[in-house]
Amino acid sequence: MDLHLRGKRVLITGASKGIGAAAAEAFAEEGCHVRLAARSADRLSALVEQLRSKHQIDAAAHVVDLRRSEDVTRLAQEAADIDILVNNAGDIPGGAIDKIDEAAWRHAWDLKVFGFVNLTRLVYAQMKARGSGVIINDIGAAGEKFDANYICGSAGNAALMAFTRALGSKSLADNIRVVGINPGPVGTDRHVSLLKTRAKHQFGDENRYTEFQKGLPLGRPAHVREIADLMAFLASDRAGYTSGVIYTVDGGISAGWG
Repeated sequence: MDLHLRGKRVLITGASKGIGAAAAEAFAEEGCHVRLAARSADRLSALVEQLRSKHQIDAAAHVVDLRRSEDVTRLAQEAADIDILVNNAGDIPGGAIDKIDEAAWRHAWDLKVFGFVNLTRLVYAQMKARGSGVIINDIGAAGEKFDANYICGSAGNAALMAFTRALGSKSLADNIRVVGINPGPVGTDRHVSLLKTRAKHQFGDENRYTEFQKGLPLGRPAHVREIADLMAFLASDRAGYTSGVIYTVDGGISAGWG
């Protein structure tokens, strides 16, 4: 299927690894020019060179910390020409309420919640002035299937779900679409890290994290490209009447699996 994305300009945050890096690959395969933002200069540089060489597209790296308002402002200015924004950066830790103190909670939300909101505020204004755009928020299924052992993430994701639906409910008046994706378990380094934290708390041994994967649909987490390919589709005109909604990709877990 031709998504008619060739030549579109895309900004992806949290792009140095995991879903962000997969999204960069998916959009580059469609002929998009990509701007990749993250804190890791080395990883970004390597990915940018790989995408340029493999897909003959323009690619740029933006080394930023989206917890810093000045970095958010600079990124929005440097990427003022984008057609598509993918908010993806986040590293909310696992743990129950007695394990996540105020400092850790605020640190996590400064990136995953306020990072999304603050960058979207600036980019939305730029897209509105140009008369078009798409914003995709990579949120997380813990925002709809609440987890007391991931309470900071569940609460933050639920807030971003409301943000996405509220903004996207009226955004087509500005010819802008705002949509969200709620991945369930995805086979990333972060997925393994969260499961190790859970295994340490529950079993006292982080190496038993694989026990939590046995009951997953298809016996595995989602592949990163299963999320990234959906992002590309939602960014395209083939999803042109889609806004203010959130797609859950968790193999049926939130619908009652198991």
